[in-house]
Amino acid sequence: MPKSIIVSGPPAIGKTTVSKGLAKQFGMQNLSGGDVLKEIAKDQGFDTDGADWWDTPDGMKFLNQRKNNYEFDHKVDEKLKEIFQKGNVVITSYTLPWLVNDGIKIWLDGSRENSAKRMQTRDNMSHSDALEIVDKRYNENKILYKQLYGFDFGKDMSVFDIIINTDSLDADGVLKLAIQKVSDLL
Repeated sequence: MPKSIIVSGPPAIGKTTVSKGLAKQFGMQNLSGGDVLKEIAKDQGFDTDGADWWDTPDGMKFLNQRKNNYEFDHKVDEKLKEIFQKGNVVITSYTLPWLVNDGIKIWLDGSRENSAKRMQTRDNMSHSDALEIVDKRYNENKILYKQLYGFDFGKDMSVFDIIINTDSLDADGVLKLAIQKVSDLL
């Protein structure tokens, strides 16, 4: 059974693009931890339509609710761990690399400035708004995961097999490098 792959990194760094590309390249299922969390938000009455929902006022409101109720994150992470253990899946997740053993774990790194540029283009917003959202999501998630699981999101890189700095690469370049490095480990 092929190993599972986890793609992690800060907001708007290219996790979804890399995850989908790896899944296609290696004939694996693709799953986003964020999509599973959006399903839970939808059950809570949020309108989660749109790929950029996390960056909306409703998405930020749900993020604030999560800080006061860890049940949402625990449910998602338990579901993702089960799927991960079955193998043959590429999962994007902020937390999973620290919660499971085995598999291939990739961290996409890069400056918040470049993440904001990517979000600005992707979500058609001003650069200052994108930078504010990137900073808020990164900092809030970092606090949340430290409280929830005790790890330092964005600091503790010891769990990763592959670290790719995306600042000097376009999306195709990041994906090609990820494919090459994963091929070496499969």
